[in-house]
Amino acid sequence: MSGIILFDGVCNFCNHSVQFILKRDQHGYFKFASLQSEVGQKLLDEYRLPHDMSSFVLIDNNKPYIKSSAALKVCQYLDGPWKLLTVFRLTPAPIRNIVYNFIAKNRYRWFGKRESCMLPSLEQRSRFLD
Repeated sequence: MSGIILFDGVCNFCNHSVQFILKRDQHGYFKFASLQSEVGQKLLDEYRLPHDMSSFVLIDNNKPYIKSSAALKVCQYLDGPWKLLTVFRLTPAPIRNIVYNFIAKNRYRWFGKRESCMLPSLEQRSRFLD
C-alpha cells in the first residue's frame, strides 16, 4: 500500500515540498503526481474533488485528505522528528487551515512559479505516476 500525493506542478514551494518528502520517505511510501497531469485529473475525478484544486492532496488508504489535514497526515509517515507535527491534528481543521490558506494564497508571490512541472531524477522517476 502507498499514499499518493497530488501537488501543484508549477509551484516552486510545492516542488520543494515534494523534494523534502522524497528525502524523508526512506521507505518509499509515497507516489506523486501533479494536479495538472492526466493522472492527477483522473484521481480528482475518482475522489470527487474539484478540478480547480490549488491545494495539496493526499490519497491514503483510498481516502482523500486536503490542506493541513493532508500535510499533517504526510508527516505521520516521514522519517525523523517530523512525526511530532501530527500533534497539530488536535487543533480543529478550520483553525489549522487559516495558516495553510495564507501560505497557499501567497506561495507564488513568495516562492515563484515554474513554466512547467519538475522532471524527477532517474532515481525518483519510479515514484511519479505521470
